[in-house]
Amino acid sequence: MDSFEINKIVASILLIALLFIGIGKISDLIFHVDNPETAGYKVEIPENDVTNQISETKSEVIEEVDIASLLALGDVSHGEKVFKKCSACHVVEKGGANKIGPALYGVLGRNVGAIEDYKYSQALTDYGKEWTFEEMNGYLKKPQTWIKGTKMSFAGLRKEKDRASVILFLNQYSDNPLPLP
Repeated sequence: MDSFEINKIVASILLIALLFIGIGKISDLIFHVDNPETAGYKVEIPENDVTNQISETKSEVIEEVDIASLLALGDVSHGEKVFKKCSACHVVEKGGANKIGPALYGVLGRNVGAIEDYKYSQALTDYGKEWTFEEMNGYLKKPQTWIKGTKMSFAGLRKEKDRASVILFLNQYSDNPLPLP
């Protein structure tokens, strides 16, 4: 291929590019549209209605759990099997040492983040509640959602029977097990 043919190819590519640019500029001149000063539509809602709607939405999102019914689904022997998922990071025996996670002997009824020789995440230290059946259920369901900022990377127990069984299993490992509701 000689230089004349290369020049024709380059010239045709440049001509096509100039045509696209030129057609775009000409169409902008022909079909000129003025942009509005403010974009969109302003919808006016009284402030009280917005506040009421937000509080109603929040109350719908918070899921009320009948803990007595939930625990009735559980079984201690099933909880022992399910707890094997947890045993890589936690122990439940009395006097057991902390692993990646804290020892869980007597966890139900204890304050969250209360073991002295374990370094909890700031979120758990600041949580300021006690491990009740309800708290443990919410935490085991999805730890990262229940207490935002926890360093526990466990995805959670989706099945209600699994959570109830683990809670019953943990409750028996205590000097003073909590009375079942």
